[in-house]
Amino acid sequence: MKAIVWTKYGTPDVLELQEVEKPTPKDNEVRIRVYAAVVTPSDCAFRKADPMMIRLIYGLMKPKLNTQGVEFAGEIEAVGKDVKLFKKGDQVFGVSPNKFGAHAEYICVPEDKPMTLKPTNATYEETVAVCDGAPTALIFLRDTANIQRGQKILINGASGAVGAYAVQLAKYYGAEVTGVCSSANLELVKSLGADKVIDYTKEDFTKDDAQTYDVIFDAVGKSSFLLCKGSLKQKGIYLSTAAALGVMLQMLWTSKIGSKKVMFTTAGLKQNKENLIFLKDLFEAGNIKPVIDRRYPLEQTADAHRYVEKGHKKGNVVLTL
Repeated sequence: MKAIVWTKYGTPDVLELQEVEKPTPKDNEVRIRVYAAVVTPSDCAFRKADPMMIRLIYGLMKPKLNTQGVEFAGEIEAVGKDVKLFKKGDQVFGVSPNKFGAHAEYICVPEDKPMTLKPTNATYEETVAVCDGAPTALIFLRDTANIQRGQKILINGASGAVGAYAVQLAKYYGAEVTGVCSSANLELVKSLGADKVIDYTKEDFTKDDAQTYDVIFDAVGKSSFLLCKGSLKQKGIYLSTAAALGVMLQMLWTSKIGSKKVMFTTAGLKQNKENLIFLKDLFEAGNIKPVIDRRYPLEQTADAHRYVEKGHKKGNVVLTL
């Protein structure tokens, strides 16, 4: 089968399309013919080993795992003898956070991992796009911030993979949503349901003393609690997707002092079947829609990396197989 293989850290040029052995599912696994995957900022970070902590976990001198890709959508081609939840021919989507491998024609995934049937009204590309960003936004907004109807929420980076779905989910839960993005993406964010859109190239929301929010969600990790503190209501929550030391220290500090809180969660470790089923139902009901910026064939994965790491993508960048 064809797969994107990398044997060293570095630029997108370390990614190579190679013929590798087709995987055989274990007794508790299904083998999926992958039809769509995504390239994310996390994929780029792993490729570059930036931050350095990646080397401590995934290989000091070279990556222990030679294939990339976490999110996938495809059709089950074979099942192990102990599999009970799925059958051959099922169209599924999910994530493989432990061993990666979605940037390939086939991937084997244990049936108990975050995976479920894809929405009936979605293409594989649309399905995998929702799989990248929406689960993270859901965990931050619903589970971490406990977002409530009528609250005011500001989403910084509202046109990105997490932000685009955060806008839609916040509206689903009945919040009043302000999206922050560049001038090029104003109409996109409005189309996702934002009640107000701020062009960060022309206006700094942190300097508007008249407007405060129950939740400020920094979906791109480019702001800070100190900058946003004045824009939070009493008992307001600042959410950040950035696993930075400063965020961790502020989270500990604000948990004990003051009414305004900093919150972070390891969303990648909290993905589960139930969340994917919930998002599937939302998609089928028309409550969320995918945002696909660009599509690349598998053989152009390196080009997809180059585009993603520029930091200006709208929603998702999809690989087609």
